[in-house]
Amino acid sequence: MHLTRCTTYKFVLPLFLAILTARVSAQTGELDTLKVYAMVDVNGDTIPYSILPSVTVFTQLTKEQKKYWAEWTRLRNAVYVTYPYAIAASRIMNEINGQLVKVSDKKERKKIIRAREKELKREFTDKLTKLSVYQGKVLMKLINRQTGNNCYEIIEEYKGFMTAAFWQGVAFVFGSNLKQAYDGFGKDHDMERIVRDVQAMYGNG
Repeated sequence: MHLTRCTTYKFVLPLFLAILTARVSAQTGELDTLKVYAMVDVNGDTIPYSILPSVTVFTQLTKEQKKYWAEWTRLRNAVYVTYPYAIAASRIMNEINGQLVKVSDKKERKKIIRAREKELKREFTDKLTKLSVYQGKVLMKLINRQTGNNCYEIIEEYKGFMTAAFWQGVAFVFGSNLKQAYDGFGKDHDMERIVRDVQAMYGNG
């Protein structure tokens, strides 16, 4: 017996509706609660919205990105190593200046500076000689940041022009410059960010 199109329609439609109703009833009973989030749009209308779970996307770094993060890691490590020395330099300069402020006699001033110099050599020589050239450059930047004076000015103040000029020549041989300035808002922005992280971690000013 063949069913006509009309008969098939009348037979299938009620069956489909019955199945659909049964599925909906099975999923949402009388005591079920469906939570629907809502938000107000810019026009003042209330509309439904959903919160999607976060998704983490992984991708390979480009050549430029790899270079940047390699340089960042090198700089971060150098700052972590040398920043304590910059803090010490600032503290020691304040102490020496405090001793010299009321001393006008040149011989007495030299005597005070030499005494502190011997003390500093005993405390820091072994540590500082282990720094790489790159770490030394970072240290000079940080000393300028902490003291407001570049290393050339500091050496000239305490040891004289000839000594400062000599060490400036040595610095040039190693591709550095005692007169380099710290620019935390410009070319040294990354270094400044790292220093602030160190300060937040250890509470150093």
